[in-house]
Amino acid sequence: MDPITTAIVCIEFQNEFATPGGKLHDAVKAVMESTNMLEKIKKVTEEARKKGITVIHAPITFSDDYHELSSSPYGILANVKAGGAFKASEWGGAICEAMTPQPGDVVVQGKRGLCGFASTNLDFILRQRGIRTLALSGFLTNCCVESTMRSAYERGYRVITLTDCCAATSQEQHDAAVNFTYPMFSLPMSAEEFLQKMTEAA
Repeated sequence: MDPITTAIVCIEFQNEFATPGGKLHDAVKAVMESTNMLEKIKKVTEEARKKGITVIHAPITFSDDYHELSSSPYGILANVKAGGAFKASEWGGAICEAMTPQPGDVVVQGKRGLCGFASTNLDFILRQRGIRTLALSGFLTNCCVESTMRSAYERGYRVITLTDCCAATSQEQHDAAVNFTYPMFSLPMSAEEFLQKMTEAA
């Protein structure tokens, strides 16, 4: 692992998911607690910054009237709109305190859907910085993290998924993604394994 060409992408570590009182926190709380994912990703990013690895935050946000979406969205984005979640103007849409971007971090702009690449400047940021290896973490294991993983794989990046730094709305969905889908499109590893690779690269 070359720290200069490696980035950690932290997907949707926002209050809606990560903090008590967030509109979707209760849905992911059990899986978050099962892996202690918030403390683990915090440690990983802190160590990564010391090594010169780029830390990238990829939040999803919408205007108050959700005019970025169609008048009749369906699936998960319909649920987001119906629940009034991830508004840029509200506390729920803000990045949670534990993962507050630090000097030198990059915040992706324009995420309005599931894939971290689809409507954002993520690919531009990565290519401008010469990043070739991505370590993915965040919410949801089987949705936005998985979508970003697949796109990164197709774009030719070396993709790592930090399996215990992700969470879904049920343990079953989390485990299914980690055990069956992640190995097809990434190199799954734990936070501890990733930290060890960082140490070896020093």
